[in-house]
Amino acid sequence: MRPHLSVSLLLLALGFLALFGAAELLYHRFGVRSEWTRKIVHAGTGLITLLFPLMLESHWQVLLLCGSFLVLLLASSKSGWLPSINRIDRKSYGSLLYPVIVYLCFLAYAVSGKGLILFYMPILILAICDPVAAIIGKQFPWGIYHPWGSRKTLSGSLAFLVSASVLCFTLFYGFEPLRPTLVNRPGAAALVPVVATFCEALSVRGTDNFTVPAGTVIVLQLIL
Repeated sequence: MRPHLSVSLLLLALGFLALFGAAELLYHRFGVRSEWTRKIVHAGTGLITLLFPLMLESHWQVLLLCGSFLVLLLASSKSGWLPSINRIDRKSYGSLLYPVIVYLCFLAYAVSGKGLILFYMPILILAICDPVAAIIGKQFPWGIYHPWGSRKTLSGSLAFLVSASVLCFTLFYGFEPLRPTLVNRPGAAALVPVVATFCEALSVRGTDNFTVPAGTVIVLQLIL
């Protein structure tokens, strides 16, 4: 049974604010670099977002929540607030695109009737596989390539593909409530990681926060 709407929105908003606060504490008090606090917020935001289908009933409620945080992130990027998220040495639109794609993924899930997989799959790939690729790519920078003038590594892309493949097969075959009832489950489990990896590999300036989930949703919509 879902809690009352106002309570749900308040709890979710407090969860996000607590995550931002923890990142700021790590950055200011313990000297954790913004590249790491940004990844913590990236993954934590995705995990909190998984509660949306359980606590919220309408995509309008998700729009309200995501829109509020988009305004907060826009204000912080202009004013210098939240350096744990914004103080990086490159131009990135990733933090601003995050609430946008979360809403669009929830909207696709709400109107498609294809089950939780259509929301959980793109959000988890974004929350888990993207940071994994970034960490592996920095620690083992093998096979450097430059899409659109950016710098990426084949090691990072391979880490993304492997982690996305493990995640997809786990979600498709390991959790009964998420299993699609329609045909082509094996095809989707094989195709989604490949498409998501190509989206990540070709995206620059944080646009993978949009293209990876969007590509995942499109594949799921077409194949399930």
